Amino acid sequence: MSSKLVMKSMIGFYIFLFFLYLFGPLLVMSVTAFNTPNYPTALPFEGFTLGWFPKLWNDRQMMDGLWNSFIIGFGVVAISVPVGLAAAIIMGQIYHRARSLFYLVTISPVLTPGVIIGISTVIFWKDVLSVTDVTKAVFYKGIVLSIFGQSSFVAAYCLLIIMARLQRFDRAQEEAALDLGASYPQVFWHILLPFLKPALISASVIAFLSSFENYNTTTFAILADKTLVTVLAGQVRQGTTPALSALAVIIIGISLAGAIIYEVMKRREEAMAEKAKERAKMAERGEVGMAVGA
Repeated sequence: MSSKLVMKSMIGFYIFLFFLYLFGPLLVMSVTAFNTPNYPTALPFEGFTLGWFPKLWNDRQMMDGLWNSFIIGFGVVAISVPVGLAAAIIMGQIYHRARSLFYLVTISPVLTPGVIIGISTVIFWKDVLSVTDVTKAVFYKGIVLSIFGQSSFVAAYCLLIIMARLQRFDRAQEEAALDLGASYPQVFWHILLPFLKPALISASVIAFLSSFENYNTTTFAILADKTLVTVLAGQVRQGTTPALSALAVIIIGISLAGAIIYEVMKRREEAMAEKAKERAKMAERGEVGMAVGA
């Protein structure tokens, strides 16, 4: 047996263990969603059932928490992405000696424990609303406070994603557009935003997922309301059922479907771009041929 074969075998075994560690719990949980016992059990497999999915749907506390998680997630995206975009643009415009301080201020919420962010959000808005004429019935709600609290650090993630893309932007495009008579809003909408589109989409996805799975900040800022994560935490302490495994199967299925759809669309766009390049090359060759013939 050669040393290369031993090395390949060890690498293959390591990769197998890695994927087993990564996907093993998901496979076990998926099996428990279709097993008949009342407690999540993969082995022995006593019988196939789909009954845990209707029970999951009939769990109003779980469904309400899921609905609140979606509301908070979209609210966080609506605030964090524009704030991160504005901060990334400012980062490239301010004086270079002030950038380090500005960067430190904008990134500091990421380094702050979520518990502190959640508690400080509740205390801050309670004090602000108590000294203003703004009614607490509108802003002092668990969902609103959770959106504000999560957005304070999720916006920093969006900043980093957008800033990484913005560093590759060619400023000559802006200067050329301005020289041709375009206004600054036109440059922003027609040149900068299309260039930042991949980063904005990525930031939106990261912001939503960060909000959806957040627990530390949400558990203090949510007040009397509940999200899916807080409901799951409470039910796990009391004893879980395979209905939670059914929820995991649904989430895994949605994630896989989204990944497959994204990959199909990406490959289709790449194929269309390749065809466009080939057509451009053929057209260029045709023009060159006509010029040579003339």
